[in-house]
Amino acid sequence: MPRLPRVYGKDAVRALLPAGLVIFDREGSHVYSHRRTGDRFTYRVTVPVHGKRILKLKTLKSILKVAGLAVFELIEFLHD
Repeated sequence: MPRLPRVYGKDAVRALLPAGLVIFDREGSHVYSHRRTGDRFTYRVTVPVHGKRILKLKTLKSILKVAGLAVFELIEFLHD
């Protein structure tokens, strides 16, 4: 299993978009996105975007869990 990359919040948001998530709100320093399944919206993924601060690994792991992504998928989306 690959290791979690060290990424900024804005990079994590950019990587979630090709995974099928849509940004629906920004409030302060947080970006909220969700995935549309049929006629419903599923879970909400919250990503903190605090300028030049790298996301903590536990926060990134939680984001991936809620988004339903594996580490290798995140790495793939980051490099596209």
